[in-house]
Amino acid sequence: MIWRGRLSLRVQEDASAVSQQGQSFSAAFELQGNPAQGELQFFTPLGSTAATLSWSPAGAQLQARGETREFSDLTQLLISLLGTDVPVAALFAWLNGQPQVVPGWQVDLSQRAQGKIQARRTSPEPVAELRVLLDD
Repeated sequence: MIWRGRLSLRVQEDASAVSQQGQSFSAAFELQGNPAQGELQFFTPLGSTAATLSWSPAGAQLQARGETREFSDLTQLLISLLGTDVPVAALFAWLNGQPQVVPGWQVDLSQRAQGKIQARRTSPEPVAELRVLLDD
């Protein structure tokens, strides 16, 4: 199965941080595979590939800006790229409309039939908000 759409992730600054700005990321995406092995591509607004993440039991790779970086696993790659971990196994379940429970995360699948998924991590900090809008 291949999922396509838009994905956004907003990570709030730590409550003790002075700036309170946080980080946000939004891009068109294409995801295929499963939690153990797969590929996730992010695209620029003009449609070219901005980054490709690929993972397998042997490790994970990030290809962006003509460079390839190696990571021990997908979790480490996501933390490096996005500043926080995203529960990939749960994301695959959520995309399939299954409300997989992840400690600290709350998922809203009430609009999954319309292609909308929202998830929010409240623990551990920093607070993170993930939104997915799937293409038809």
